Amino acid sequence: MIAIEQVSKRYAEHVVLGPVSSEVPAGGITALVGPNGAGKSTLLSVIGRLLDPSAGSVRVMGHDVQATKSADLARIVSILRQENRLEARLTVRELVAFGRFPWSGGRLTFGDQQHIDRAIRFLHLEDLADRQLDALSGGQRQRAFVAMVLAQDTEVVLLDEPLASLDPKHAVAMMRELRAAADDLGRTIVIVLHDLNMAAAFADRILALKEGQICVEGTVDEVMQDAVLERVFDTPVRVHRIDDRPFAVFTP
Repeated sequence: MIAIEQVSKRYAEHVVLGPVSSEVPAGGITALVGPNGAGKSTLLSVIGRLLDPSAGSVRVMGHDVQATKSADLARIVSILRQENRLEARLTVRELVAFGRFPWSGGRLTFGDQQHIDRAIRFLHLEDLADRQLDALSGGQRQRAFVAMVLAQDTEVVLLDEPLASLDPKHAVAMMRELRAAADDLGRTIVIVLHDLNMAAAFADRILALKEGQICVEGTVDEVMQDAVLERVFDTPVRVHRIDDRPFAVFTP
């Protein structure tokens, strides 16, 4: 479980997040949604200790994020930022191997290699494993970075816009793989998404932010309501059901 208690983040006098409080249950997928500038990435970065909160605290699986040693936290929480750039020339396998550093310290064991192979298979990267990252498409590189995070083998996985460079086919494939990671590998996944319908299709729970505050949170059916989404996004929305799943249409 992730416990967020009165967390806020400010830069000088400008408050970009909070104070917010919430609990993300263990297991499954929780999607963070909301308009641009709502505080989604900031909240995710605070949970993953990429940012220090100005106030409040976060506990992940009982561990105080700010007080836990970095080496210990890296075995509990893995995070993929929205912007991922590497200057070094690496193959896909070498990148995925970075995910094992919290466990191996750079000295890969047979067990580490098994985790790397499993993550590569999970993201269907076998044919690309020995290719250089700079020879891949943006979508292929994104899948490689997600494989690196999964290879880290943490209970909690935080992903900031992992679908950003993917076309619809590969975005759906990625969400299916993340759904399988939650269901089959027992991961707790928190993911920032701009595609509301992708969140509705694959998440268990949606947490919607607006202007740095949690506007609404709940199950998919609880959040995917006309009035709720209009309040979050300040624009007319109509929710339809297709194959018994909610689907939001933003209307003129």
